[in-house]
Amino acid sequence: MLTEIACKSAVCPPGKARARMTDAGGLYLEISPSGSRRWFWKYYFSSKEKRLALGTYPAVSLKQARSERDLARRTLQSGSDPSKRRQIERLELQLAEANTFEEVARELHATKASGWSKQYGERWLERMEKDLFPWIGPVPLPEITAPMLLNTLRKIEKRGARETAHTLRQTAGQVFRYGVATGRCERNPAPDLHGAMQPLNIKHMSAILEPAQAGELMRAIHDYSGQPVTRAALLLSALLFQRPGNMQAMQWNELDLDGRVWTIPAAKMKRTVYGKLNGRPHLVPLPPQAVALLRELFPLTGHSPYVFPSLVSAQRPMSENTLRVALRRMGYSNDDMTPHGFRAMARTIMVEKLNMHPDVIEAQLAHGKSGPLGSAYDRAEFMEQRRKMMDEWANYLERLRSGVNVPAKRMQARRTA
Repeated sequence: MLTEIACKSAVCPPGKARARMTDAGGLYLEISPSGSRRWFWKYYFSSKEKRLALGTYPAVSLKQARSERDLARRTLQSGSDPSKRRQIERLELQLAEANTFEEVARELHATKASGWSKQYGERWLERMEKDLFPWIGPVPLPEITAPMLLNTLRKIEKRGARETAHTLRQTAGQVFRYGVATGRCERNPAPDLHGAMQPLNIKHMSAILEPAQAGELMRAIHDYSGQPVTRAALLLSALLFQRPGNMQAMQWNELDLDGRVWTIPAAKMKRTVYGKLNGRPHLVPLPPQAVALLRELFPLTGHSPYVFPSLVSAQRPMSENTLRVALRRMGYSNDDMTPHGFRAMARTIMVEKLNMHPDVIEAQLAHGKSGPLGSAYDRAEFMEQRRKMMDEWANYLERLRSGVNVPAKRMQARRTA
């Protein structure tokens, strides 16, 4: 039987490759010529002599080595090979480390990022690194329960970021679904949180939806005394009702004023990376009022590639904040009207007052296709229907500005006359 004193003083005799000092039950201490001392346990499995490493001395004391030997002996008595069991445990540990929430999330990001926009991919990972990885990042996916995920999301809710919390519930769900698909976990706990989180009060973009108010807005824009380029941007936003980012980034080389069409490249549209690379450009018919406005604007901004250049640099487009400030100067707060609100204004009034077909409007808004007419109206050969709609909308806005609110039935009758 070994003692701690014997272990401490153990040396390898000169000329020997190694020396062994035996304890009881197959445990022994192996000493090398360099002075290192390692614990081993000798055992037999399937009539073959084998040995199991139990650590180095003095990091593993004699008492600890005996305890490890006893644990291994119980494994052997249960019918398992202790060496194989250790290999399996190491593999399971490595697999668990590779299956943590953070590892799987980063793998998902690397897999999907090429199909996402750069901004979305960066924001996706930033949210994870800030709000989820510090709490559940090191935890293996199968060990994350619904209460654990809820507790993490409630930390976000407590700082008032309800929308971020709901977004991250969905994002976490993406990670778990990917984990299920790749065999890292068996279920996704994110749907279990439905109804357990603080409700999300969705605030829609402020917009003017009544014709009388739209007429007041058009008069206010017409009488705007600020920068003429800003006034033109507001008027064209009302006439064309495209996304604010597309309006501000409008370039002269995208416009065919004689052909009365604005071609927005697919790369500028709100689409997936695939759609930006392979999709069709978005065609916007220009009513005569828009063409006239653009011709008047060309002497002012024709030196810039942008129709609405920044006041700071002609090589940059104006910011959305420029139009927000202009609306506020006219007396419209963010609760009354925003640059994005021109889209809601056009869609609502055209459907409710002008009896326009919703599919045609949706195609003009560049929304996802809805119904059988959606994809058809997005093609160039169907531009005539959209052109008529845009002309009628521009004429209707002029009537509203002048104080003449033509009833929808009369306009419908005139259209079919």
